[in-house]
Order: sequence, then structure tokens, then C-alpha cells
Amino acid sequence: MSKRILAIDDDEDILEILNIVFQESGYDVILSNTGEAAGHIQIIHPDLILLDVNIVGSLKTGSEICKEIKSNYQTADLPVMLVSAEPDLDLIADGCGANSLSGSHSTFMNY
Repeated sequence: MSKRILAIDDDEDILEILNIVFQESGYDVILSNTGEAAGHIQIIHPDLILLDVNIVGSLKTGSEICKEIKSNYQTADLPVMLVSAEPDLDLIADGCGANSLSGSHSTFMNY
């Protein structure tokens, strides 16, 4: 059984790129262009969440979604990687409890 990645981003092009890259590497990829997919984590059972910080049209920001994931005892151990071009991504990741981040200004891993 392949590992499952949940990618949440409002940019369809980024989602398609993530889908191609991870599927070619053998991962099962679930894509969502809204933050509402985060409400179904216990049904989706991802091994990793790739999460945009600014999700246009979503009721919550990526950092708010990340905080909710990390504050729930059932999902707190689930790795969350913020994917964004935000200039203060390291501070945002630290503030919401993300395990890692990927952006144009920094790279950070904490597994």
C-alpha cells in the first residue's frame, strides 16, 4: 500500500505539479483546492499534508488549519508541510506547529 499525501492549495497548477511529481514517485495523492478537505482527514488518512498558507476562498488560512490539526490528539502526530512563497514562512510554521516548510525564502525540516 502506497503512502498517501493530501495536498491543499488554491492554485490548480501547483496541485497538478504536485500530483505529477508524487504519483510518479509512487504516492497516492489526494488534491483539494479548498481548506475543507482538512475536515475529512480522519476519512482520508493521509501520511503527510502539504498545505498552502493562503487558500483563496477558504474560510480558514493554512496556518489555522495546521493549528487545528496539531491541536487534535487524533491528528497531532500527522506531518504537516507548509508550501508557500510567504516571506515569514518559518515564523508561520513555528506558530502553527508545522513539521516542515517549503518556500522561496527558506527550507526547514523537523521530523
